[in-house]
Amino acid sequence: MSFPLLRRPQLPAHTCRSCLLRISQAPQRSKATKSKVPRPLLPTSPARTRFAPSPTGYLHLGSLRTALFNYLLAKRTGGQFLLRIEDTDQKRTVWDAEERLFRDLQWAGLQWDEGPGVGGPYGPYKQSERSEMYQEHARKLLDTGHGYRCFCSTTRLNELAQHRHALGVATDYDRRCGGIPKEESDDRASRGEHHVVRLKVDSYPKYEDLIYGTFTPLKQWRRGEDVYEDPILLKSDGLPTYHLANVVDDHYMKITHVIRGSEWMPSTPKHIALYDAFGWTPPAFAHVGLLVDEQGNKLSKRNFDTDISAFKEMEIFPETLTNFAALLGWSHPNKSDVMDLAKLVEEFTLKFTKGNTTVTFEKMHFLQRKHALARAKDGGPKLQEMVQAVVRVLKDPISQYELPAKFDKKHALEKYVEKVILADSENYTNANEYVYRNAYMFKLIPSKPLPSDATGLSKQAADRLSEVHDWNKEALTKKIWEIIQGDEANKSADVFHYLREKLTGEKNGMRIYELMILLGRDECLRRLGVEM
Repeated sequence: MSFPLLRRPQLPAHTCRSCLLRISQAPQRSKATKSKVPRPLLPTSPARTRFAPSPTGYLHLGSLRTALFNYLLAKRTGGQFLLRIEDTDQKRTVWDAEERLFRDLQWAGLQWDEGPGVGGPYGPYKQSERSEMYQEHARKLLDTGHGYRCFCSTTRLNELAQHRHALGVATDYDRRCGGIPKEESDDRASRGEHHVVRLKVDSYPKYEDLIYGTFTPLKQWRRGEDVYEDPILLKSDGLPTYHLANVVDDHYMKITHVIRGSEWMPSTPKHIALYDAFGWTPPAFAHVGLLVDEQGNKLSKRNFDTDISAFKEMEIFPETLTNFAALLGWSHPNKSDVMDLAKLVEEFTLKFTKGNTTVTFEKMHFLQRKHALARAKDGGPKLQEMVQAVVRVLKDPISQYELPAKFDKKHALEKYVEKVILADSENYTNANEYVYRNAYMFKLIPSKPLPSDATGLSKQAADRLSEVHDWNKEALTKKIWEIIQGDEANKSADVFHYLREKLTGEKNGMRIYELMILLGRDECLRRLGVEM
């Protein structure tokens, strides 16, 4: 729905310009239009990208995806991926968020080329250590007339916002302080009068978004009085707002491309206006859709937008999570969705889908099984991580599994677990579920004598398995088919169903020959009730 100028829109109290701009940019009434010139799928030169989180919370799925897309673009083009900590909001800072952030990014394989702990030529990489630079650039804007000090009190600004809301217009500033002579402004500031520094903008520029095409900001709404959207750049405590710090840092860190969530689209014209005021060239912007649930609600803690530690607790592999996150709003030419980080780098382009992305987690569990299969195939440390996870479950003091005496030695158990995983790796999701699924491989199953009227596989036929001494697939296959063909009453399906039920107590499970080989001759014959 669009709002005619003569009708008062029904908006929440104190509706700000950014909110109005977001309303105007909803899909059915977006000001973004398709560019006539096809947008490049990749830049032609190395990209310098960054991930700039605030330590006011932990790394979530959405923020991991943002970091991942910036990482992939840098690596795909032979550029650099930077990490910058935007820690100017000290009141909301979570004490361990920064360290958790470092660990989670490294766990996911997103190692930064420049940033905290690594260094680089354009540091420091924490905004709290760059305050003098922001204040210096705020003074430059004051000197060039692109900025001005605003001495209005909070009370006056609130009253102004209420007045504008009653008129049904955006609750922007009236630029009362914009006409204060520089000498007077300097004098009042030198005497310690509280003020902020605002950017002076009469109109905001359109820009080319790499995903959405031409983005045209809303024009100023006027109704008989001046309306200005002059964003605050420097707060009364001398700290920068996001707008100023973000632009200054991206410029001096030579960032060429910014990939971020579409919620930042209304702010981008402000940033470009600030680049223009400094006489700088802005980076290229690509805005990706938000992550939403099946009801279209933005992901939150209630609907599983939890921090990365939850995925770790679920034993989701890092390659599974990066694979899953990459597929949320990105289109690729690869025949398979299953890709590790190296493959994601190889296939990456700026081909993103427009609009929000619905998140369902069935895909993540599918990818987890596929990556487990790859780990088993490749062997090495990643397979051993799976082995150790299963061993921990089995040796837990409250474990229900009574392992045979032959597994008293640690290495014997590890070797056996590895063989079990290799036999059924395509069904591995996490250690607990895997052990539960294959419980018959890890606990003693009591043997039961065969009844005299046993169907499918008679007692005499079961006894014939004891004739197999070389307990391998070839010998077992040959003997079982001899049993099936030697008695018309033995149908092949009945035989295999019988063997599975006697050996496992279940109707489904891993392939029968691999199962028998893993259990071994003595354990199989015992479970079948064959006297030896």
